[in-house]
Amino acid sequence: MTIDTPTALLGGLSPRVFMRRHWQKKPLLIRQAISAADLAVDRAGLFELASHEGVESRLIERRGADWKLRHGPFTRRQLPPLSRADWTLLVQGVDMHAPQVHELLSRFRFAPDVRLDDVMVSFATDGGGVGPHFDSYDVFLLQVAGKREWRIGRTKNMDIVPDMPLKILAHFDPEHIWTLEPGDMLYLPPRWAHDGVARGECMTASVGFRAASRGEVGTSVLQRMLDAAEDPCETPLYRDPNQPATDQPARIPPALAAFAADAVRRFLEEPRSMDCALGEWLSEPKPQVWFDARGALGERGALALDRRSRMIYDDHHVFINGESFVASGRDAVLMRALADRRALDLASVLKLSSPAWELVQSWADQGWLHAVPDEV
Repeated sequence: MTIDTPTALLGGLSPRVFMRRHWQKKPLLIRQAISAADLAVDRAGLFELASHEGVESRLIERRGADWKLRHGPFTRRQLPPLSRADWTLLVQGVDMHAPQVHELLSRFRFAPDVRLDDVMVSFATDGGGVGPHFDSYDVFLLQVAGKREWRIGRTKNMDIVPDMPLKILAHFDPEHIWTLEPGDMLYLPPRWAHDGVARGECMTASVGFRAASRGEVGTSVLQRMLDAAEDPCETPLYRDPNQPATDQPARIPPALAAFAADAVRRFLEEPRSMDCALGEWLSEPKPQVWFDARGALGERGALALDRRSRMIYDDHHVFINGESFVASGRDAVLMRALADRRALDLASVLKLSSPAWELVQSWADQGWLHAVPDEV
């Protein structure tokens, strides 16, 4: 799929037109966005995943106006019976564990990878849901099995019901009501309130996007810049040979304040340092992600990134799983192709320089990428 090709995934719109008309602007209901045959997620597999340590899962139960929230992992016996109505199991990051769900996530790469977050899959019995709420990020809600009724509306009053384990809107006025069947999908921009209720047993996949606050970005980038700063012992020390005697010993000397301001200015004026910090932070895997080392690659062959790897780049660097590498020339072109395609064919791998191949081998040792039996 190219960005100018109309696609059923976006209701016959091309990615370019969708991003211009709808992204962060207005909702879009898409009937039969994906063939039901491609929605290979089953209830038993989801329940099994929810039983694992390191997989984020939540169980939400409603009793009238009361809500109950529990965090996993859950054994099957800890989940309510299927005959009981009004409960929902949410499993986060399913794309990290199920290849078919990772493939689903890859269909949304018309948005930058740094904005893609993960796929959450929910199972609900009749009447199950999480109540009317809003998200601060974009989301695609794909119906996997069964039916779910969605009520949506602009967030006019963001007051939350007090003393609840969930952030449920106290006032919700839906503007549209739609029932989604398998293969149907609903796109919602940030802050559009929505309430999804299962009509019978159903499963829904939520493709979410990262939306960090300015404070989170600033704090994270600055912390990485500080961690990578040069050794304080090698930087100039503050000197004040012209400091006169003072009868106000508690006052901060103006010269020291100016020294501090100059230090901060010099620190922030290192553009490459900020670029590295940003790229490393954006490519950092989530805390619960781990990799399986598979050993040396052996002879050169086609490669593919592990589905858990995050690889991005800028004009001067490539970043993978929180690490940065300076890249230039032909190697940079090939590394960017690996990041964009998440794979390199044999012909491209053979063009890598010896240092670049050694670097790729070290990534394979850590389980960040793998050899592909046949050319990709």
